[in-house]
Amino acid sequence: MKNEQSGIIYRQKINSLIKELFRKSIHLCSAFIPMLLDAAYVPVIILLFAAVIFYSVCEVLRLKGHKIPIVSKVTETAARKRDENKFVLGPVTLVLGILAAAIFLPPDAAAMGIYALAFGDGLASLVGKLIGRIKIPFTNGKSLEGSLACFTAVFAAACFMCGNLPEALVIGFAAMVIEVFPLKDYDNLIIPVSIGIIYMIIQNYF
Repeated sequence: MKNEQSGIIYRQKINSLIKELFRKSIHLCSAFIPMLLDAAYVPVIILLFAAVIFYSVCEVLRLKGHKIPIVSKVTETAARKRDENKFVLGPVTLVLGILAAAIFLPPDAAAMGIYALAFGDGLASLVGKLIGRIKIPFTNGKSLEGSLACFTAVFAAACFMCGNLPEALVIGFAAMVIEVFPLKDYDNLIIPVSIGIIYMIIQNYF
């Protein structure tokens, strides 16, 4: 009986890890968006808006029992336990966060914000799941290892963007602080805009 329970727990952990890998692979793919925006800004913005609308319609239909081929399966595969039998909001906030940065911020600041979302938030969760051992109090289970991964990823991206070590340290630290708050899916909205604004302020006033 004990071995059977251990097997169930192990399978649950593996399933959770696979879901996290799948989710964060989508996050990481969003790092290509700045390049696409640079090549064809208006078409990419239109496509992102269309993707949000299409996904939202598919989710409403899925919750009503009408599964859409591929889309509903992908959503169910990526959904967290807290999202079961609910509208899976993550993809919507992910795209809206990218759109907000792309529309309201200068291209370089928008790119920095999107990279922070793609690499910082994406790797923080993944590293936390894989090797996270030291839990940070009052953060809904987030780990020190995940936070450090966020800092490292955003710091590296900021170094690439601005080539200034002190500025990159500030941006990386800011991303780590924002990411550690238990914002659920809304960090997808807050991270790209906040980091983009911080990058813009640093570049313009310091």
